[in-house]
Amino acid sequence: MDVRNLPAPMKRVVHLGSRSYGRLTAPGRMTPAFLICGGQRCGTTSLYRALAGHPVVLKAVLHKGVHYFDTNYHRGMAWYKGHFPLLRSAEKVGERYGVTPQTFESSPYYMYHPQAAARIARDLPQAKLLVLVRDPVERAYSQHHHEVARGFETERDFSSALALEPARLHKQEEKLAEDPEFYSFSHQHHAYRARGEYARYLGVMAQHVGRERIHVVESERFFSDPEPVYDEVCEFLGLPSYLERPAFERHNARPRQSDMDPDLRRELTDYYLPHDEALSRWLGRMPVWRS
Repeated sequence: MDVRNLPAPMKRVVHLGSRSYGRLTAPGRMTPAFLICGGQRCGTTSLYRALAGHPVVLKAVLHKGVHYFDTNYHRGMAWYKGHFPLLRSAEKVGERYGVTPQTFESSPYYMYHPQAAARIARDLPQAKLLVLVRDPVERAYSQHHHEVARGFETERDFSSALALEPARLHKQEEKLAEDPEFYSFSHQHHAYRARGEYARYLGVMAQHVGRERIHVVESERFFSDPEPVYDEVCEFLGLPSYLERPAFERHNARPRQSDMDPDLRRELTDYYLPHDEALSRWLGRMPVWRS
């Protein structure tokens, strides 16, 4: 049964039943070996689909993003493990290919939530983290278009939404860091400019999990030449890339009604220069969108 094709009310019932069963069977389920942590609107869905197609990778059950370490942490580890395949399923895959299977999920807000990295370090001490980055100017514009389309943004003008961002985010990060029960809709959905300051978030993640457990992928490279990027990711994860290569597709790309105002584009490009320079220390060179 393909859950994606079910009506929304029936889909919710299936998901609820599966999560309840999953929680009860949590001790017999896999624990993620790696996570796709972000960034938002940087091709995480496409990389998720590519890795989910690997013969010895078993994806999270029902949907790609569990959002445990950001907005669902209060539900507990048994609830989280209930989202992953059974160990006996992994054993069958391992016997077939002679390789230890891995499971994973993709929740792009993990990169940005102030408590997520510490939670991941505590609960998944061996897990590796994949982070995608994209031209931050294009990323911000894409996110605004995406939030408008989903009904999460009422300000349809991008420049106006950028102008509102400081007020919307005022002290939200501090409150999220201090109170594990606090939730900020604007922090999750309206941080257009801030989300492109990649090196800042990577630095926080590295403090908690260690830089050696983080692999950064430029989405422009992944979309233009996916095979070598996929092989690099597999090498980082300890997955054999020679078994089968998946079909590489672009997911969640939304057509735009208009291009960005040229003056605003120049302003944002200048704004992100020091952040891109900081990111170069992770990549070993300036990011491809600066070349």
